[in-house]
This record gives sequence, structure tokens and C-alpha cells, in this order.
Amino acid sequence: QLQASGGGLVQPGGSLRVSCAVSGVTRTFGSYTVGWFRQPQGKEREFVGAVRGSVNTKHYADSVRGRFTISRDNGKNTVYLEMKSLQPEDTAVYHCALAVSRPILSSLPDPGTYDHWGQGTQVTVSS
Repeated sequence: QLQASGGGLVQPGGSLRVSCAVSGVTRTFGSYTVGWFRQPQGKEREFVGAVRGSVNTKHYADSVRGRFTISRDNGKNTVYLEMKSLQPEDTAVYHCALAVSRPILSSLPDPGTYDHWGQGTQVTVSS
């Protein structure tokens, strides 16, 4: 089970951190790949970034690279998405997702790579 939280309303240029708490895993949490996706209202879901299990490398979409940072706390079974320099186009419902397998790098942006999804948290960037 994945539970995303921490969304809210933020002004343009502001920062926000959303969290994804994971429960019910059957092996070491750090071995799982966790991805972040977002879905603006009326638009398709898009890849934001992911942290690969075991190797702990982070990968980002071009639209957020340099502004967003993914981190994980394996002791808390939680993955974070730190967002800075937020703009109105970042407004969306943000979802986290977990892959049971060990996906290759090229498959990270594909939603089909992930087996379990959280319910999402709304992030609104507006003045």
C-alpha cells in the first residue's frame, strides 16, 4: 500500500515536499524502485522521476530536472519528492508508484512498469 501526502497550495516560485509512505512490502524497502508521476486536470499522466532500488540512482523528466529532487528514507519506508521553483504548470495530482521487479532504466517513465499505486496528492501552484 502506498500513501502520498503533503500536497497543497503554493505560490509560484515556492517549494513543497510530498511524501510517499509504503507498507506491506515483502523484502527490504531499499530494493524497490519507486516512481513519481503527475496528472494535471484533463491531461494524461506524466512521468516526474524515479529512484531505482538497490543502486539508489535517481532519474528525472526533463521538465523537472534541476528543480525536483527525490530521496528515500529506508528506515521509514518513505520516498520524498522535494519540489522547488514551482510554476503553475506543475499543478497536478502527484502519484507515487512501486515496481516489484527491478526495472531497467529505459522503462522507468512507463506507468506499466509499476505494480502498485498510491491515491495521489494535489499540488496547486497559484498566486
